[in-house]
Amino acid sequence: MLDEVDLPGQANMEKGDKQEGDDVVFRGDDTEETVEGDDGHLQRNLKSRHLQMIALGGTIGTGLFVGTGGALSAAGPAGILIAYSLMGFVVYSMMIALGELTTLYPVNGAFTHYASRFVDPALGFALGWNYWYLYTITLPAELSAAAVVINYWQGAHGINPGVWIAVFLVTICAFNFTGVRAYGEAEFWMSVIKIVTIVGLIIGGIVISAGGVPGTPAIGFKYWHDPGAGIPGAKGRFLAFFSVFIQSAYSFIGTEIVALTAGEAANPRRNVPKAIQRVFWRIVIFYVLSVFIIGLIISPTAPGLVTPENYSAGSPWTVAFHDAGVKGLPSVINAVILIAAFSAGNSDLYASSRTLYGLACDGKAPKFFRRVNKRGVPYYAVGFTASFALLGFISCATTSGPGAIFNDFAGLAALCGLLTWAAILFSYLRFYYGVKRQGIDRSEFSYVAPMQPYASYFGLIFVLIVVFFNGFKVFMTGNFTGASFVLSYIIIISFVVLYACWKLYHKTRFVHLDEMDFETGRRELDEMSDAEQLAYEAPTTIPGKIFDWLF
Repeated sequence: MLDEVDLPGQANMEKGDKQEGDDVVFRGDDTEETVEGDDGHLQRNLKSRHLQMIALGGTIGTGLFVGTGGALSAAGPAGILIAYSLMGFVVYSMMIALGELTTLYPVNGAFTHYASRFVDPALGFALGWNYWYLYTITLPAELSAAAVVINYWQGAHGINPGVWIAVFLVTICAFNFTGVRAYGEAEFWMSVIKIVTIVGLIIGGIVISAGGVPGTPAIGFKYWHDPGAGIPGAKGRFLAFFSVFIQSAYSFIGTEIVALTAGEAANPRRNVPKAIQRVFWRIVIFYVLSVFIIGLIISPTAPGLVTPENYSAGSPWTVAFHDAGVKGLPSVINAVILIAAFSAGNSDLYASSRTLYGLACDGKAPKFFRRVNKRGVPYYAVGFTASFALLGFISCATTSGPGAIFNDFAGLAALCGLLTWAAILFSYLRFYYGVKRQGIDRSEFSYVAPMQPYASYFGLIFVLIVVFFNGFKVFMTGNFTGASFVLSYIIIISFVVLYACWKLYHKTRFVHLDEMDFETGRRELDEMSDAEQLAYEAPTTIPGKIFDWLF
């Protein structure tokens, strides 16, 4: 068992100095022992197959299954395809950068630690709390979406949505309090269901487009020019296209969760790169190809795409198969959407609680949040974060219903996610130039991000443009309201305030390239990786080799 290792969050301090919040605690252990010191530590109980499925389908939720309906209605089939493709490349650029950092330093807190270590501890503080807030508000958003999806079935009509929110919340809490293995196993099987469903829907969409359903004509590219984009005129088409970036960002949020699992993953140096390398295919198949097929089989003006009073009908897949006369399948699709909402909520609570735990280990949150029970669960962090899921019950007291609450929370979450991606990309660029300045050969790393630094520059600039101009609708004639302005920019303001407060109070310094510490903690991590690699037994049978390649 490895001893506890302190990884400094601020590498440019003078020897002998210590500043509160500058240490990240790495606890690496793949055994069943859980008690170490007073607080305990996380367990490395996530296996390779768990990581691969979490990376592939763990965060496929209502953003892809439901939110694409509103995006299609606004931008049309061409606009949604271009927007999702561009945002997909941004996410890929972020993930390959994060993959190099995570493989080198698979520590608790992941990117919050990298921001502190290679940029400024104040950025790590702001990023950590921003990321915690991201999933703290995404959880009630998914619960609200689940409550609306259930309303699709006649038997649920007349039942207060708070009942379904309570049922899902209790179940999600049960998985997260049981231990990371229970979370990983649940996500594995739910991800399998979601992936199989997405592939089936894509195939079914191709059949509908080609006229393969009896009684329906071939559609082809009909909806690409009739009616086209949702807003007329060149300016209208551009604004509609730009507005989809926020929705597409919400659909992609959660891709980075695989980095958080590195602190609880067996053999992260081997398994994390495998998970990262599958992100490209996940983006192409599950997102880009999905929105392409959606644009073929349903009109942007189709009734039910964006119906506030029954948001569950807003799933373009449900509407398309219903209009094609495929009986029974819309109910199956909605059942899978329900599973997707539950799965996303499960991941939300996991991600936010582990972020809070990492902040506590780093001295940037109260110390009691780092307490872990014998099952490796940071129970104070899980419980505190889960309490904010009660915000989902707001939908029971509003006349607009759960659908409107989902939209508001989703917009805020998208902005939090974009700021997180920007901070990750900036941290990587500082790391990249620090390595270069100190003459370290990146080719010796276990995983080397391709297309660098150009991919990271593209992703960073693109994200910042979307973040700062996301509220353009607020400034259009007759559209300005205080509420809409706050929803568009409060996240940016809060991020800046968090950064400034920590920097001014602790007087942190920007980490210079020559002073970056690339060695502390690497020896212990290398020893752990070597030990796990020696313990790894390569499969000898054909089925075993196939399973090993897949997972």
